[in-house]
Amino acid sequence: MGFHYIIMRVVLAGTGSAVGKTTISTGIMKALSEEGKVQPFKVGPDYIDPTYHTMATGNKSRNLDTFFMSLNQVKSSYIRAMKKTKSKMAVIEGVRGLYEGISPIDDMGNTASVSKALDAPVILILNARSLVKSAAAVILGFQTLDPSIKIEGAILNMVKNNKHYIKAKTAIETYTNVKVIGGIPRNNEISVEQRHLGLVPALERENINKSISQWGQMVKENIDIDLLLEIMKNSQKITDPKEELWQTSNRKKVKIGVAMDEIFTFYYQDNIESLEENNAKIIPFSPWHDEKIPDVDALYIGGGYPEIFLKELESNISMRYSIKKFHDNEKPIYGECGGLIYLTNTINNAKMCNVYNYPSVLTKHVQGLSYVIAETKEDNIISQKGDVFRGHEFHYAKVNVKPENNPKFAFKILRGNGILNKEDGLISKNTVANFVHTHAVACPTFASNLTRNAWEL
Repeated sequence: MGFHYIIMRVVLAGTGSAVGKTTISTGIMKALSEEGKVQPFKVGPDYIDPTYHTMATGNKSRNLDTFFMSLNQVKSSYIRAMKKTKSKMAVIEGVRGLYEGISPIDDMGNTASVSKALDAPVILILNARSLVKSAAAVILGFQTLDPSIKIEGAILNMVKNNKHYIKAKTAIETYTNVKVIGGIPRNNEISVEQRHLGLVPALERENINKSISQWGQMVKENIDIDLLLEIMKNSQKITDPKEELWQTSNRKKVKIGVAMDEIFTFYYQDNIESLEENNAKIIPFSPWHDEKIPDVDALYIGGGYPEIFLKELESNISMRYSIKKFHDNEKPIYGECGGLIYLTNTINNAKMCNVYNYPSVLTKHVQGLSYVIAETKEDNIISQKGDVFRGHEFHYAKVNVKPENNPKFAFKILRGNGILNKEDGLISKNTVANFVHTHAVACPTFASNLTRNAWEL
């Protein structure tokens, strides 16, 4: 495959959160999919926005994150995805504002760092409500802060009418060298439903395909697609540094059951593919709809919203029993966040799997919202003592583990919160579950260790 497929790319960045990035980005992905194959990406650790991207394009959206990845790994991850899906265009949705990251000064974890790593043009999305000449000032400010960022276009959201749009467009194009490629009118019907961790995942929403089609139509009616494509085509060549993304040392075939349904949706595509590249056959199952777990060597229960589906999970007694039996038979189970609390004995008094004899509760306040650095202090099914890896946590749930219970933890949290006293990764037999979400690039031994333990244990 030549550079023709790799070169066309764009970063859709916001001036801040809640400017309409996901709706507009998903609409652009849908509209561009009529021009050719689109590979979507999301900057940052978010799981939910990619569910919309995937439905809009038919390609699994992937995360690019400079806290999880080196700049060379961002490049290699990007090129790997483009080659794997044979896509002609890449659309990368940013996170928060263009420059928001871990530090108020440097670029780690922000959208700007990804645009630099990929040498990608940026289109800035701003809420233009009540702005005309000031919209030009906003653009100038973003350009001036870091002139190496190629801000080549702007999209004005929340415009009142065509007169407002033309005035703001004229101001921006008079005072800056940025082309305004479109304006989205105010329309409450195109908003995306929110929940305590952000947007509601696409799989949960009824008529989501209809909504995404409407967003695509909105983009075609209000954004100059030809001008957008022209900006994308001006991207420079990008070469693959061939940076290693994760270990691929397991040679024995294994079967891993992955909880995937309307409840458990938080999985990085790279995590799934890293397991497959370690000779794992992925067998999806549903803790809601299936009677029991499939015939597998290990289980992976990712994050999601089990607290929203307590009745459904509690009523599936046979599934909960089969998971507990799998644990009692000392088979490997790995759980993350939603998977962790599903493995406790209760969530808000609703009965769960009882792998861990501790209750979980959903609180009114966020319990963990941070990038995480963890050090392994006990060998376990995904890492070995001394390993240091990165991830993130974002949850309102709490597992009521008390020190007097003598809990055994796999990880010491160097940055972040964890379950209790800066520790995470509850160990019970060959089960480990944690609030930290791991990414295969940031935890490069995750897949090789889990697959090796799947046949060793």
